[in-house]
Amino acid sequence: MEVNIPNQFGVKQMGMPLEIQTMIVTNGKEKRMEHNLFVLQKEGYRLYPLDVPLEVRRTKHGEATGQAVVKKLVLENRTTIVTYELIALHSIN
Repeated sequence: MEVNIPNQFGVKQMGMPLEIQTMIVTNGKEKRMEHNLFVLQKEGYRLYPLDVPLEVRRTKHGEATGQAVVKKLVLENRTTIVTYELIALHSIN
């Protein structure tokens, strides 16, 4: 999906690549901030639903290891920073 910003100032603009996510895939790169609060930085711009449970997986095609709720989403400098709260843990492996 591409998002195009209207050209109001005569400057040529290109689309911004944007992915819409339905699960949190950590690839083992999550960082624990507090007891059940984690931060994950991903390359590119990604949108996650806020305040609804999402599956957490270590890999895209792996089994769900838990469920989490995204609490904060920051998109800047071609990266996405996701802060999420783990609400259920299915496996610790």
